[in-house]
Amino acid sequence: MGLHIVNLIKEGDPNPYTVLNAGGKAPVLLICDHASPAVPKAMKFIGLDESMFKQHIAWDIGAEDVTRRLSEKLDAVAVLSGYSRLLIDVNRQPGDLNSIPEKSDNTTIPGNLKLGKKQQLARIESFFWPYHQKVSNALAILQRRGPVPALISIHSFTPSLGGNIRHWDIGVLWNRDPRLAQPLLEKLRKVENGSFHVGENEPYSGQKLGYTIDTHAGVAGLPNCAIEIRQDLIDTTAGAQFWADTLAKILMKILGNDNLHRVERF
Repeated sequence: MGLHIVNLIKEGDPNPYTVLNAGGKAPVLLICDHASPAVPKAMKFIGLDESMFKQHIAWDIGAEDVTRRLSEKLDAVAVLSGYSRLLIDVNRQPGDLNSIPEKSDNTTIPGNLKLGKKQQLARIESFFWPYHQKVSNALAILQRRGPVPALISIHSFTPSLGGNIRHWDIGVLWNRDPRLAQPLLEKLRKVENGSFHVGENEPYSGQKLGYTIDTHAGVAGLPNCAIEIRQDLIDTTAGAQFWADTLAKILMKILGNDNLHRVERF
């Protein structure tokens, strides 16, 4: 007999995803893997003080705000994850050692220690697959409508990590498909007369980390990239608006290129 997997999301808890602007006309899907610091009430913050869920280890600070604003500016559909990455990281392969982290940025996560198979599967079934199924469905609707959609994932990163200062203002992550990433990098490097520090596959490499865009777009031959913005630039309303406006202006031009919207496998 198979394992009976308990749904960890109960009545009154948030949904495992949020869809914005479901009827958006732009040929692109925006996603935000780490949009929320939420935890189901019954899980009691997995042994951490509630204040920890306001910090970067729990979510990508500012990314949800930028995604919402960009969705509105572009008239694009967006899918936001509903729960903290400390429960399970939806941008990692289930079973990866960092998928359900026992430690994050030197903080031990008591509720993640020595989880059994049934407990791990409950996390996957409750939080991971519902989000990914919604991303898959949203892309399918856009592709059937036409033209071939692009997929853009919005993230944020800390100004420093492990004592190392991260000087980039924004980074573009990509793996094999350059169609979206390269023109985006070129145009970002001209923002504010070239005064911003723009990283290519920084502060993370899209060739090493990018489960969501690889799974939903890379394999399918859809143009894709991830955008990383430094958190102290988007942790205010004004900052989030500036970067949403900046990205919208650039992406409107790139997404207007008909040659972008076709299936190509690299």
